Amino acid sequence: MSTGPAGHVARSTDRSIIRPYSETADVTRGGKPLRTFLRTADGVAIDSVYEPGTGADSSGDLVFVVAHGFTGDADRPHVRRAARAFARYGGVVTFSFRGHGASGGRSTVGDREVLDLAAVVGWARELGYARVATVGFSMGGSVVLRHAAVGRDTRVDAVVSVSAPARWFYRGTAPMRRLHWLVTRPSGRLVGRYGLRTRIHHRQWDPVPLSPVEAVPRIAPTPLLIVHGDRDGYFPLDHPRMLAAAAGGHGELWVEAGMGHAENAAPQALLERIGDWVADRAG
Repeated sequence: MSTGPAGHVARSTDRSIIRPYSETADVTRGGKPLRTFLRTADGVAIDSVYEPGTGADSSGDLVFVVAHGFTGDADRPHVRRAARAFARYGGVVTFSFRGHGASGGRSTVGDREVLDLAAVVGWARELGYARVATVGFSMGGSVVLRHAAVGRDTRVDAVVSVSAPARWFYRGTAPMRRLHWLVTRPSGRLVGRYGLRTRIHHRQWDPVPLSPVEAVPRIAPTPLLIVHGDRDGYFPLDHPRMLAAAAGGHGELWVEAGMGHAENAAPQALLERIGDWVADRAG
């Protein structure tokens, strides 16, 4: 699923100082996977997994931070598949957004999740990596855009946004209308909690956070790649085109023939092309 209209907190993160910290600040990366909980700036515990690069072409100074879509988590098969693909090019950190998987808190469907990503990017730096690239899918795609625009304390070296919306409150497709019901109605949030293992906060966004299309111009000069399928059932092609237009000359747009929505629909060949692009452009 994808990003939706509602959040949970009384103030937006966009004017906040995003300064994450972890409970493992003294850890150093090595040849073994590592799983831990990171603490966000607003006190939420985020389940996070580090895996070293495995490929012959893996760069010792590059790490991918993978941000999943709504209702996903670090252990979902398609997230693991993406992690394995990117491990050919560098280290990989996956995590579960708040309200998802083993992480604490409740989902704000893209608002406070910027703090989750900031904590994970900060941890990736603590692990010793000089180059950090964020790759986000759907809701995660909107979060990596906003994080790159406002996360001055946890900067990144490349950003890849896959299947992201350009604007909030979109209801133009049946899947998005279902998602709005899931997020905004008590009965929908029950379905989310018990049927989709996603705990969703009941409060609306106040104020509405910076939209993805508003965030994109602030990302420059960080390299930016926007990826979207031409059969995406959630967001039609006007969304990636709006993002690409807002990026101007510093962003690239890939429209993938036959691809649906987010990490579930991303073919192996596309993940490898993204890995190649990041390895070439990051830093």
